[in-house]
Amino acid sequence: MREEKIRQIAICVCRDGDRILVAEGHDSKKGQTFYRPLGGAIDFGERGAEAVRREFREEIAAELTDVRYVGMLENIFTYEGQRGHQVVLVYDGRLSDASLYEKGTIQGDELGQPFKAVWMRLDEFGPGKPPVYPDGLLELLGV
Repeated sequence: MREEKIRQIAICVCRDGDRILVAEGHDSKKGQTFYRPLGGAIDFGERGAEAVRREFREEIAAELTDVRYVGMLENIFTYEGQRGHQVVLVYDGRLSDASLYEKGTIQGDELGQPFKAVWMRLDEFGPGKPPVYPDGLLELLGV
């Protein structure tokens, strides 16, 4: 059985007008496609802003600028039948490489697992539409 513990993560919302960059995920137990801004675990001794910069370099080989703290969310969820609990530091920032804003899909790698990051309009999330996680993100962004 997996140890239940609270994870501390940091994510960065990269905006382009009414679009944000999100990783696409799928929960086979729920039969649900979902989205989440890129980011990941905060290492011991690492600040949240440093973590999102590192995660973007590791996951999509991209540099971030103008990283700014937005807020914190608590995320309690079930994924693939397993309970999870995260404290999420939310940042916004800009991608240094302007050409990434022109791509519809950016191929990423998370610890050897490929994923795709896509630009989605904020109005593509909400009731009756695919969710964006963590819960409360849209409200935190003022949407």
